Amino acid sequence: MSKLYVGDRTIDGIVVTVDGEPLPERTDAKRYSRNGFEWSYEGPEPSQLAYAMLVDHLGDTVQAERLQPQFMRSVVANFQNEWEMTTADIDRVLQSLR
Repeated sequence: MSKLYVGDRTIDGIVVTVDGEPLPERTDAKRYSRNGFEWSYEGPEPSQLAYAMLVDHLGDTVQAERLQPQFMRSVVANFQNEWEMTTADIDRVLQSLR
């Protein structure tokens, strides 16, 4: 089943959804940041976003943690103010990282 991940900077702050619902930060499994999600640079907040997206996509916290640094640098750090990614997009990126 395909999912759609969307990020946006709004007047109220940053919003990240998966299929229209808020993407869980997954700080219960791994905490990179106490400040929530961010993107367009390399750091703790983009790391948290990369990790949360990978956990949601893969359903595997161990694999998500292993792939997070490369995914954050190659994808999340390069997002524009508004972005969207499908599961197929993430699969393509992960194929190139493996």
